[in-house]
Amino acid sequence: MSVDLAEFIKQQILDGHLSPGDRIVETKVAKDLGISQTPVREAIRQLSGEGIITIVPNKGPMVRTFEMKDIFEVYSLRSMLEGLAIRLAVQFATDEDIEELVQFFEEMKRKMADDSVDSLLQDSVYLHQSIIRLSNHSRLSASYDSITFHISLAARILGRVSTKHKEVEQHAELIDALVRRDPDHAEKVMRKHILRSFNEFRELPEAENWAYDDINWL
Repeated sequence: MSVDLAEFIKQQILDGHLSPGDRIVETKVAKDLGISQTPVREAIRQLSGEGIITIVPNKGPMVRTFEMKDIFEVYSLRSMLEGLAIRLAVQFATDEDIEELVQFFEEMKRKMADDSVDSLLQDSVYLHQSIIRLSNHSRLSASYDSITFHISLAARILGRVSTKHKEVEQHAELIDALVRRDPDHAEKVMRKHILRSFNEFRELPEAENWAYDDINWL
């Protein structure tokens, strides 16, 4: 129950129903969901351990504010993990695995002209998760899972300026790298791909005069 509740709270944050700085009142959550406070307390403890909720003295649990330092740490780590993932994926993946992602990407391109599709962010997430899976590296996957929520939260922030065309244009390079099956090239493409997303954050007004302007992890 507490694990499911933790995932529920995470989704509430990603959907914008809970915002950074919002207080989480255990009694209210329990009453709204018709459950006891025990699983709520356990879920909050779990999310606190994941750095998603912080316990503030005299205020209680609150949704942790996502600072620019967090974005730097998440994206620099993500660059290393996904760079290694695609390096391994181009060596481990079968021709059928690659063709499946090629066809998925072709469907993404068709969706650009489909007015009923508002966003391709979830399609992009699927591509990245598929590359992680094709790396065939369980510890890498576990490390990636530990920052997945933070990646999704960052993507939601960037979703304000992302377009379907941009999602297709920027992920075409990853598909090309998979097809080429050159590990050195694939890793370089992925790390530059992640760095570009990070640089989009640096252009946000909130990032003005921050401490990481001169840092480049490539």
